Amino acid sequence: MDLKSNAIFRGFERSVRKNKSSSAITLKGRSWSYYELHQAVLRLANVFEKRGIRSSDRVAFLARNSDSYLIGWLATQAIGAIHVPINFMLGASEVAYILDHAAPRMLLVGDELMPTARAAISHMGGTIELQSVDICLADGPQLVLQQEVAEDSINVAQIAYTSGTESTPKGAMLTDSGLMYEYLSCIFGGDYSSEDKTVHALPLYHCAQMHCFLMPQLLLGGKNIILDRADAAEIVETVRAIGATSFFAPPTVWIAILNLPGLNVDNLKTLQKGYYGAAIMPREVLRNLTFALPWLKLWNYYGQTEIGPLATVLRPEEIEQRPTSAGRPVLFVETRIVDDNMNDVSLGEIGEVVHRSPQLLRGYYRDPIKTAEAFKGGWFHSGDLAIADSEGFLEIVDRKKDMIKTGGENVSSREVEEVIYGHPGVAEVAVVGLSDSKWIERVCAFVVKRPGHVVSTLDIINITNSLAPFKRPKQVEFVMSLPKNPSGKVLKRELRNTVTNLSSAQ
Repeated sequence: MDLKSNAIFRGFERSVRKNKSSSAITLKGRSWSYYELHQAVLRLANVFEKRGIRSSDRVAFLARNSDSYLIGWLATQAIGAIHVPINFMLGASEVAYILDHAAPRMLLVGDELMPTARAAISHMGGTIELQSVDICLADGPQLVLQQEVAEDSINVAQIAYTSGTESTPKGAMLTDSGLMYEYLSCIFGGDYSSEDKTVHALPLYHCAQMHCFLMPQLLLGGKNIILDRADAAEIVETVRAIGATSFFAPPTVWIAILNLPGLNVDNLKTLQKGYYGAAIMPREVLRNLTFALPWLKLWNYYGQTEIGPLATVLRPEEIEQRPTSAGRPVLFVETRIVDDNMNDVSLGEIGEVVHRSPQLLRGYYRDPIKTAEAFKGGWFHSGDLAIADSEGFLEIVDRKKDMIKTGGENVSSREVEEVIYGHPGVAEVAVVGLSDSKWIERVCAFVVKRPGHVVSTLDIINITNSLAPFKRPKQVEFVMSLPKNPSGKVLKRELRNTVTNLSSAQ
């Protein structure tokens, strides 16, 4: 029988042996002890085996957060199969691309996403076996695992498709050993404990929630509460109801919590550890957060899918002195800031962040050219621009793609956003570069107003008077909301397309 459990599943089993009767996960009133969760995983592993799924076969998932989703992920690791998570916000044609590229043996789908899944399979003309994700809860016999891999082997555990900026996403091949290193980096960098009660509200298909928080907590024996969406009011009520001690969210979700009408901060009193990442936290938002919740210790997590995703951490004791910093590399990550020729830049100069780490992806699935480009010079190229100080703290300036080139000058969109956030009437802002016949690119600010505030274009321009003239917005667009992916990252490409489409229609 060609079934080979990997290092992740063996680590989970060690935790089960120590924490059998403890609560592993809770959602929508259903609770699973570590023992019950393990038994469910072995039942699903048996179903996979009966359906002919073997080690290294791909199994895709298109579903929101649920106990089924977690059981499915662990079952793929139990038999050495490769988990392929799919963003549930994608359209049928986008899902079809991933299915065609990954060629999974089976696709497990949440019931509300079945129409999208069927349309995707039809679009690609494929014959993938389609199953409801609820198959993960089916009763039946358990798989008896008899064969294990050698301790020094490395297996692909997951192919995570990056949202990226290119026309087609890339499949990052994350290995079981790489993720185990990543879990350890998170546990040490984030001061995790088996006593933690962690709320998981961001999508489990995304590396941040699954690999930075849920899996490390399961290996430790922590208690985990899973929500199927990041609703600010539900998050606050969940923290209050169960006395949660730990929570992660991108800045946009923390902003939504702070902006809840009639927010009673006492409902968040049990929170001891707060984590943010997936996007840069504006200084003004961080100031508001620490003022509203002064007892909360905060960590800033920086990284990307290809490194598992954690690369650097800014710890609570470091935030006051360096509120805009991304911190320093974690336990198993080595980081440099380099120029286009792979030379280290001088302290305080802008360069690209590159990494070397056992956490890194094996490569991009079926894409040796992009793999070679990403590892040019023997280091992984992040695509992020940053500066470093003498103590090794990184400050992310921008994504290379988001650096605005206007009139021959470089403008960091982050710098302009930080200034605009200083206006009391601004709830959210995103700055992008738009094509311009005179300036090549012009600085454009998309602004979401705070309820009850009157803000004009002139107000936004005036608050940026402290900046050099070429950095000030030449265009301001007021919008009801900013487009975001499920991890809370603002989709600047969609903002650019919105203005382009409006211009084309005129």
